[in-house]
Amino acid sequence: MNSKENLIESLVERVESYGKTTYELSKLKLLNTTVIVLPSLISRLVTILMFTLFTLVLNLGIALFLGELLGKLYYGFFIVAAFYLVVGFILHFFLHNWIRKPISNLIIKQALQ
Repeated sequence: MNSKENLIESLVERVESYGKTTYELSKLKLLNTTVIVLPSLISRLVTILMFTLFTLVLNLGIALFLGELLGKLYYGFFIVAAFYLVVGFILHFFLHNWIRKPISNLIIKQALQ
């Protein structure tokens, strides 16, 4: 009877050890994935932010220039806004999948490295 109890205790200890090891391995895999994906995303977000600021300032300049040419400053802003409305419709209706798929694939590729 005593050897059965020792066998069960040994089995319980091994299962417990296996569970702890599996948990630690999962934590390390998650940490590894985070270390790979997060810096890549941050650098891309910083690049996108800089490009966005450049585009904003450029559009303000174009709007002011067009408004000065047309005699009223707000005309330039209306023209730039209408241009972006047309571009937004084109992107939404025609290029949605063209933009979504590469971004999804990039995130999946980074996560699986």
